[in-house]
Amino acid sequence: MADHSEATCKQVDDGMARVFELFGKRWTGLIVATLMSGPVHFADLRRAIPGISERMLSDRLMELAGVGLIVREVDAGPPLRVSYRLTEAGLAMDPALKELGRWAETYLADGGQCPKRFRR
Repeated sequence: MADHSEATCKQVDDGMARVFELFGKRWTGLIVATLMSGPVHFADLRRAIPGISERMLSDRLMELAGVGLIVREVDAGPPLRVSYRLTEAGLAMDPALKELGRWAETYLADGGQCPKRFRR
């Protein structure tokens, strides 16, 4: 009989589980990456991420604000405009996102497929 005790089963690190629960959702990483350069107005953010709907962008921004990665700021205007910026916690993602980008350039450069030389 197989041993399925906690000592013999590998478990995913809690921190990794929390990261991928948030960043595993479609668009989240692209939103954070877009905000790395500084505050962005809602309309400009939507244009910067082709394919995202206003509703989805709004939902993701609310979620990111809820966990403390971004701040929503209202520009009094006129016209009234809303912009978003990363918090210190959000900006701290920069090295990790840059590293993921470098990884993708090396291993997923061939149309999203790992080149054969990297496969086992």
